[in-house]
Amino acid sequence: MTTVTSGTDTLTRDALTVLQPGFPGTTAPDWLLRRLGEGLASVGLFGRNIASAEQLAALTAQLRAERDDVLVAIDEEGGDVTRLEVRTGSSFPGNHALGAVDDVDLTRRVAHELGRRLAECGVNLNWAPSADVNSNPANPVIGVRSFGSDTDLVARHTAAYVTGLQSAGVAACTKHFPGHGDTAVDSHHALPRIDVPADVLSGRELVPFRAAIAAGSRAVMSAHILVPALDPVHPATLSRRILTGLLREELGYDGLIVTDGMEMQAIAGTYGIERGSVLAIAAGADAICVGGGLADDETVRRLRDALTAAVRAGDLPEERLADAARRVRELAGWAASAPTAADGASPEVGLTAARRALRVTGAVGFTPLTEAPYVAALAPVANIAVGDETPWGVAAELARLLPGTATGSFTGEDAGSAALAAAGQRRLVVVVRDEHRHPWMAAALDAVLTARPDTVVVEMGVPQAPPRGALHVATHGAAQVCGRAAAEVLIGG
Repeated sequence: MTTVTSGTDTLTRDALTVLQPGFPGTTAPDWLLRRLGEGLASVGLFGRNIASAEQLAALTAQLRAERDDVLVAIDEEGGDVTRLEVRTGSSFPGNHALGAVDDVDLTRRVAHELGRRLAECGVNLNWAPSADVNSNPANPVIGVRSFGSDTDLVARHTAAYVTGLQSAGVAACTKHFPGHGDTAVDSHHALPRIDVPADVLSGRELVPFRAAIAAGSRAVMSAHILVPALDPVHPATLSRRILTGLLREELGYDGLIVTDGMEMQAIAGTYGIERGSVLAIAAGADAICVGGGLADDETVRRLRDALTAAVRAGDLPEERLADAARRVRELAGWAASAPTAADGASPEVGLTAARRALRVTGAVGFTPLTEAPYVAALAPVANIAVGDETPWGVAAELARLLPGTATGSFTGEDAGSAALAAAGQRRLVVVVRDEHRHPWMAAALDAVLTARPDTVVVEMGVPQAPPRGALHVATHGAAQVCGRAAAEVLIGG
């Protein structure tokens, strides 16, 4: 039963309602339950909160015992970015693999099955899909999280994903508006800038968001990026021109606008989370996402007090805060009453998609692996959205198929020689991730292929570099299921 503490005034309740905080642990702490009673309407889940599907269901039930219409949000893109399967790797390929297949019905079925599993665990808002057009090959944070670099392809798969996810009773949150694809900076670390004319943005970045809006996306997430053609001063999350003028008025979007994580350095490092949150709500955002790095009651209190103080000081119109809180409650009401899917697509739909996404070069004359190989992962530093706790690669799947498979991870200028030394006389499989973005990785692969031309290469990032090796397998993502599909090919399956 939803209960709100009678002593909580309307302004304070609205300030709590617009927050989407995180918390530590696999059970809800007392402070979080107390805040739900005071008006908090949303929580965000991260990998640290999830040990199993059963535990997650118990956690969300605990939250709903305090507030039955609570929005439980998660960053579950499938593919490289997974929270449900953070310690094993995802059973679903990510967007880039789905875009490589280019079957919108398959994308819809994958999103529906993912949504069904989320709903089964009590999660009803997913910060997905990424609708970014990956137009910059050097992009360090989007990459395989994008359906691709073709605008129309990204648009049709974004719409299919939204439709599939929401047909399972889980609200989609299409991101990162107005488009994070043409950036060479990770907004977790600094403020990216997109310097293209407004007509380019309209014909490229905005097209998938128009498709998502037409498909009925219940939420849209803003990007912490500076787009001078739209607003030369404020990043999108803090820009009234972008959130209200463009998204609301020009594109006609009437759903919930959620910020990207406010503790990301693009905002926190320049404005601070308190001022940033006030500016975001004033600009037109309705919900403040915070909790990936800051996950405590003190953060909730600081943001609540910053919002109420801004209203009292005249820096934030009270009606704007009230409107934002209303939109949060409306989405919570939709999610609480949305019918969930009784069943889904085949549980194997993720593996089906991963197999179809493979691009194999050099298969003619290739001798499949029959004995345990050595798998050398040329491993770049993981971006924060992906995290470094989720396993990736093909070694685990090859070890299952060929017991005795050995593996090692290599980086830097000596990676090639180190991998060769570690492999010894075994057949060598080299796994790369975005070879085109890492000169040291390309040099290491040069060294390995010069010494061992029979080396198999598996590219698990965006396959921009020319395929090479005795066999080259592009998986279009590093999810566990992509590794399984690649391993099958390597043994001749």
